[in-house]
Amino acid sequence: MNLKELSTALGLSQTTVSRALNGYPEVSEATREKVRHAAAKFNYSPNTRAKGLATGRAHAIGHVIPTTTTHEIVNPIFGDFIAGAGEIYARNGYEIVLSTVEDGGEEKVYRAFKSRGTVDGVVLHGPRMNDPRIDLLRNIGLPFVVHGRASGVAGNYSWLDVNNRSSFRRAAEFLIDLGHRRIGLINGLETMDFAHRRRCGYEDALTARGIAPDPTLMRSAEMTEGFGYEAAQTMMNLPCPPTAFLVSSIISALGVRRAVEERGLRMGRDVSIVTHDDTLSYLANGTDVPIFTSTRSSVRDAGRALSRMLLDQIGDPDRPPQQVLWEAELMVGRSTGPAPTALGSASTASDPASTT
Repeated sequence: MNLKELSTALGLSQTTVSRALNGYPEVSEATREKVRHAAAKFNYSPNTRAKGLATGRAHAIGHVIPTTTTHEIVNPIFGDFIAGAGEIYARNGYEIVLSTVEDGGEEKVYRAFKSRGTVDGVVLHGPRMNDPRIDLLRNIGLPFVVHGRASGVAGNYSWLDVNNRSSFRRAAEFLIDLGHRRIGLINGLETMDFAHRRRCGYEDALTARGIAPDPTLMRSAEMTEGFGYEAAQTMMNLPCPPTAFLVSSIISALGVRRAVEERGLRMGRDVSIVTHDDTLSYLANGTDVPIFTSTRSSVRDAGRALSRMLLDQIGDPDRPPQQVLWEAELMVGRSTGPAPTALGSASTASDPASTT
């Protein structure tokens, strides 16, 4: 059914029906409800192009993803974020415009979005320290929200972030309370703001407990299973290996677990692991009892919340920037236990034969 046919069925002009569906205030609430009911009954969906011409909006949101070095497009975290955001977009008649570019090519895409009117706003992913994209988007005048935030960038802008510093401080304190003193940090790329904050939280906890941070127990790279495995292997080959690991991604934590078990050690008894868990839909951290002790925050919920924030900004350009900081929940699972030294078996973590 098209707009003309719907208007005829209702006995209203096409202009009135269009204005009712697009929320114009001069249409009475009774007429608006009548039109909405009929649209649902006849499964009518307005033509996006025509709707854009009528409202001056594209009814689309842009997501620009660099792919050369960070492989963001194949990152399952991005997939869950888009799933959450897509729910809100669909509910409000918006579509997603996804543009993948080589690293450094984002500026051209953002400027094209603005000049062509392709999108009404964008979500900025993976903010870096001193991220220049924020000032770029301000200068272009394109509405935007940031998934995370960027240290070193002055001025207000809308963002939603997890309190990464406090969550990793708390996680490290949890391990220290269990008797661990040699705690390895397997982090994301520390040019990324979230990873920088997590390292700060880890170091805060160690320093507060009189433990000097050891550079040999810190690794930073793209958060893959292979990176987790190789970093854990390297640290466990040290003369004084860690008895616990604090990991920035459950994907990397799977690699750490593989390295631990290859040595005949048992996770949670001989070596403890705490990871950040984005509650990925296809990679659940156990069922009733978590496999990994984790700092938990849903990336899908973040997608929902940020998309609402952006649509609010598009609907009211004078709305002040919104900043939302979520605290991660520390969930105790099967991957942590007292340090081996606290159990009187200091050699356990460094000598695989002692566990057999």
